[in-house]
Amino acid sequence: MQSRFKSDRRLTARMGVTLFLLGLLYVGFVAALIVLLKSWVLVVVVAAGLLGAQYWFSDRVALFAMRGRVVEREEYPELHGVVDRLCALADMPKPVVAVSDMDMPNAFATGRNPDHAVVCVTTGLLRRLEPDELEGVLAHELSHVAHKDVAVITVASFLGVIAGLIVRFAFYSQLFGGGRRDQNTAVVFAAVLGVSAAVYAISFLLIRALSRYRELAADRAAALLTGRPSVLASALTKVSGDIARIPTKDLRTAQAFNAFYFTPALGRDPSVARLFSTHPSLEQRIDQLGRISAELGETTAPGGA
Repeated sequence: MQSRFKSDRRLTARMGVTLFLLGLLYVGFVAALIVLLKSWVLVVVVAAGLLGAQYWFSDRVALFAMRGRVVEREEYPELHGVVDRLCALADMPKPVVAVSDMDMPNAFATGRNPDHAVVCVTTGLLRRLEPDELEGVLAHELSHVAHKDVAVITVASFLGVIAGLIVRFAFYSQLFGGGRRDQNTAVVFAAVLGVSAAVYAISFLLIRALSRYRELAADRAAALLTGRPSVLASALTKVSGDIARIPTKDLRTAQAFNAFYFTPALGRDPSVARLFSTHPSLEQRIDQLGRISAELGETTAPGGA
């Protein structure tokens, strides 16, 4: 079922191209491992099993990692009310609503499709945002679900993890599985490690490029659905500023999930690291919302109250 979130053909095209390139990359990766390790059953079964597990259980894994828990309407009536209104406005199924007991102000969506999705907000976000700002953030997250880029980024991100896990498993099977630790073993291990490093580097850059674009697409879709880009800009400015003041040590556990967050779990993004960032800069996002605000004739400037 098509939601009322504005479709984004460029996002759809980018997701298709990214998955196609990653698919080719990993077909080559698996083929190389089969040639090097001479055990296609091991490689294929482990790769397929892990990818399948990630696809089906990604929402549970993300919630567990971020200490999120599903909450009922009786516990968080205002939060459920906002999600209900947005889902009715967007004509889409209501996702599971969860809350993470973290002071870091943020939100994320995960799940394999709109019928099996989770939207999670942190208690730090609920404490800091006004109701209309919270609505803008949740509209952003729901647009990820509606555009199905949550499932794409979940699968794409996991492929990089698979490379590391397969290499580690293959190494220990060679080391402790009866194989001799001779020069041939060392050559095979070095070749596997080299292939894995190349695959990870390429997939890393492809995923980051897609992630940055999908955040801009979600900002656009949320602003157009609610008709209030200035409110989303206000939430962005507030959340980004507060995250920058949180000690780095408190953000480390969250950094692995940056691609899923409303804003990255880091402070200011150095210009030299833009290529490796999961999100566009705050300035890019505010500028885009400013243009949408002008098109809609909003009287409040983005970033304002």
